Amino acid sequence: MTHGIIPAALAGFGTGLSLIVAIGAQNAFVLRQGVRRQSVLAVVAICALSDAALIALGVAGVGAFVTAWPPALTLVGLVGGAFLIGYGVLAARRVLRPDPDAALAADAPGGAPGSASASASARRAVLTCLAMTWLNPHVYLDTVLLLGSLAAGRGDLRWAFGAGAVLASLTWFGALGYGARLLSGPLGRPAAWRALDGLVAATMVTMGGLLLARA
Repeated sequence: MTHGIIPAALAGFGTGLSLIVAIGAQNAFVLRQGVRRQSVLAVVAICALSDAALIALGVAGVGAFVTAWPPALTLVGLVGGAFLIGYGVLAARRVLRPDPDAALAADAPGGAPGSASASASARRAVLTCLAMTWLNPHVYLDTVLLLGSLAAGRGDLRWAFGAGAVLASLTWFGALGYGARLLSGPLGRPAAWRALDGLVAATMVTMGGLLLARA
């Protein structure tokens, strides 16, 4: 069985990456935080650890319980859809009424360390990321149900498959969060920030509308 661990882990890594690398609410939020260099470590950690926990639940077989109680996903879809639309409206408001200091955010991401503004910004980012992660039913479908089902097909190698999927999540969110700062130069103008906020607004409202429609 030892010789099959690496192939199973690689299969989990590829499958997990294919599910994560897509334009969605969570990725759009991580991208924006990365460009602004605000609470990047916390945001990346929340996304990766949340995925790890959900993937572990899926591999352990919790997906069968979720499938047996559809109202759970419906409730999450309603609450999550409303939240995403609300966040999208706020992003759209920034497009229409841009913050004149937004272009400076990459160099001064939320005030001096330890300041009240920095603490408030970090707390807001953490709470938003938690809501965006755990109120999105697609996260449960991809991790608990889909990856859990695929892992079950691996038999005794299901945990190796799950470990590969967890590594894919950590790799992607780390690259997205910390790699996004490379865009801080091109986004050094207010007009560029308005374009980014426009993308975020469109993504959030679209995803929220789809969640409400399917709930």
